[in-house]
Amino acid sequence: MNLLRTISAQAGMPLSARLFMGLLKRIRVGHLVLVTPDGDRCVFGDALQQPAATLHLHDWRACRAVLRSGDIGFAQAYRDHWLDTPDPAAVLRLAMRNQKVVERTVNGGWIAQCVHNVRHRLRPNTRAGSRRNIHAHYDIGNDFYALWLDPTWTYSSAWFDGDASLSLEAAQERKYRRIVETLGLRAGMRVLEIGCGWGGFARHAAREGIRVHGVTISAVQHAFARERMEREGLSELVDIELRDYRDLREQYDAIVSIEMFEAVGERFWPTYFRTLRRCLAPDAQALVQSITIEDARFLAYRASSDFIREQIFPGGMLPSPERFVQAAQKAGMNAAPSLAFGADYARTLHHWRAAFEARLDAVRALGFDDAFIRTWRLYLAFCEAGFGEGRIDVMHFVVR
Repeated sequence: MNLLRTISAQAGMPLSARLFMGLLKRIRVGHLVLVTPDGDRCVFGDALQQPAATLHLHDWRACRAVLRSGDIGFAQAYRDHWLDTPDPAAVLRLAMRNQKVVERTVNGGWIAQCVHNVRHRLRPNTRAGSRRNIHAHYDIGNDFYALWLDPTWTYSSAWFDGDASLSLEAAQERKYRRIVETLGLRAGMRVLEIGCGWGGFARHAAREGIRVHGVTISAVQHAFARERMEREGLSELVDIELRDYRDLREQYDAIVSIEMFEAVGERFWPTYFRTLRRCLAPDAQALVQSITIEDARFLAYRASSDFIREQIFPGGMLPSPERFVQAAQKAGMNAAPSLAFGADYARTLHHWRAAFEARLDAVRALGFDDAFIRTWRLYLAFCEAGFGEGRIDVMHFVVR
């Protein structure tokens, strides 16, 4: 094990690298093995303590990028091969465990935080803005998502309910079954699904005789879901419409919305809940599945941006559980969490990441380049680490 000879004495090491390594010396939980561009192998933290991670610096510019922009800079440096790691999720978990002492490597400098926050706020989820933001992610192409989603075509957390032996497909169906049971849905009832994706829930519900009106603003999801319902003989029970949720006026026996709330944007939370209130029949209720961020971290999260909002989900915004409930109350509704299953999302993401890595040749055959692959690899690992470390959660809220 080679420790740093003397940080300031290493030939050719820029100031940003010295500052970066100075922060790494504060690691107290687990350890990081760092291989420098000069070939030096440095260990930060306790080499006998878990979690462990390895990071290869190929270019000193990576240090400046991380110090300036935190996880956004890390993602840019990873995309550009300035740094690398055999396990991105392990590096991210280690950073999260030590965030209090290496804060700048996660959040970046305050100037960059302000710049990224302004940029994020310039992508509001107006009608036109929502279409642009959704197109940037969901309209990549069905052929791409087909490579690594399970056969239910579900791009949201599964619910394993403590059974690690379940396949991802079975856990997705179990999640849909829980939604049906929580809302008390029965054959003949009419349900609105806001953000229906590729039709996973609609398919599950229709097989039980439940009528579903699904809306999406993704053109490729809309076309796929409609064709899927026709192919499976469910089109008489399922109507998939290309429509903004803000235009809905009819009333329904229940509403389901699975991981669409994150794309609403805080500015439009009141509009979203007014839509739920307007479209729920008397005594009906809604179930909203949403990713959430810790209440204690919400203000800092809101005041900045991050890798996910910059490069993966433009316009995205997570609520905290408390903020979700408050937003519902301001619209005259009651909301209560009925399930928190973040650990299941970490497991879901692990399945997705393994499937994605197994199909890289097919991803490249679709025309996606190395920068895209590295960005998506980091995205899946980033989310897996976040759920695994409890930094973010996923919850079912019942709204009345």
